[in-house]
Amino acid sequence: MTPFKLTEELIAEIEQLIESKNNTALQSLLHEVHYADVAEIIDELNEDEATYLIKLLDSDKTSDVLTELDEDVREAILNNLSAKEIAEELDELDTDDAADIVAELPKEIVQEVISEIEDKEHAKDIVDLLRYNENSAGGLMAKELVKVNANWNVLTCVKEMRAQAENVTRVHSIYVVDDDDKLIGRLSLKDLLTTSTTSPIRNIYIPKVDSVHVNENPEEVAKIMSKYDLEAIPVVDEIGRLVGRITIDDIVDVIKEEAEKDYQLAAGISQDVEADDSIWELTRARLPWLILGLFGGAGAAVIMSRFEDLFSQHAVLFLFTPLIAAMAGNVGVQSSAIIVQGLANNDLKGSISNRLIKEILLALLNGVILAAILLLFTWAWKGDFTTSLAISVSLISVIVVAGFIGTFTPLFLDKRGIDPAIATGPFITTSNDIFGILIYFYIAKLILGI
Repeated sequence: MTPFKLTEELIAEIEQLIESKNNTALQSLLHEVHYADVAEIIDELNEDEATYLIKLLDSDKTSDVLTELDEDVREAILNNLSAKEIAEELDELDTDDAADIVAELPKEIVQEVISEIEDKEHAKDIVDLLRYNENSAGGLMAKELVKVNANWNVLTCVKEMRAQAENVTRVHSIYVVDDDDKLIGRLSLKDLLTTSTTSPIRNIYIPKVDSVHVNENPEEVAKIMSKYDLEAIPVVDEIGRLVGRITIDDIVDVIKEEAEKDYQLAAGISQDVEADDSIWELTRARLPWLILGLFGGAGAAVIMSRFEDLFSQHAVLFLFTPLIAAMAGNVGVQSSAIIVQGLANNDLKGSISNRLIKEILLALLNGVILAAILLLFTWAWKGDFTTSLAISVSLISVIVVAGFIGTFTPLFLDKRGIDPAIATGPFITTSNDIFGILIYFYIAKLILGI
């Protein structure tokens, strides 16, 4: 299969076909194109052209296209569709994707769209999913699954599975429930095929099955599925009833969104924004941390002003101020990044005190090596051993303190329920800059006897 490549020539051709309303040529051109690639094409078209294409193509393809589109593009297209046309798209989607789209619709048309869905059971499942918080397993799950009753025999089980499988895109597991619909296990396809058709399911099902609660955090669901290499995981309600399943494609989206959010926090962006957002939205996301950096720089200037007498006698100290600030920031970010990654992957072992001791010893070792190099360089350059020693000892102290702050801060934030990823950005850099400069000049002053 040749990989799809979006080109300016292809976009121009599609725009021309839309303008001339050459529907036959358009349908022929896009017939074999994957829905994800069609979504990529639509993202490059204007609102009217995108809507024209969605209305032209079959709903079994465009429904999936809608789920792949950027939210703003999808919203614009849905605003141009009637309630009946939206319902036709929802009819083709799994309940989780359909519920996500319904949740984005204006409240005044939601009821009308739901009433236009032909499959009333499908509509009921969508409405059921809408009651869950979007940041929960319930808001992430789909209702489509295959389940069997422990009291059925194998023959009845196979008949029921055939009927249920018609509405399931991919069967990852066969879940076993009791008469109260409570999840009690799973069924091996091999056992099902090699067992007598009269045997009851309760004699062959596997009672061990991993599941999550409807109110579980999506990030925790992702950790469980990653740890046990699951393609799907069942979701149960407050009394253990099987209410849905979460598949790996949804978890990949969760992991991607969480990674993007952490990356933005680490870069000093306080809101979830994209490159195409308005200047005002981008400014609101970036400005708070820039203001923090501004105050941090002003604070560092105030600290430096208190050591003017030191500068007047040892001006060389001023030359190394950027180096000290940079090393403090770098060490702090390195330490915090390792801790944040460990917290995200549940890889941190042992007590907080042991982790802090380890990071301090690591910072001390790195500091001694770097200080030795700096001592030799400064001594050879300026020929003043005492001043060189003061700068080097200060560097060791700054690195150790930065390592402590970079380790302690994300651990502290995590204990307080705050996203520790915030500790890898300007917050940790600015705080380490201030502490680093203060420690640098204070130790230098002590060693130089001023």
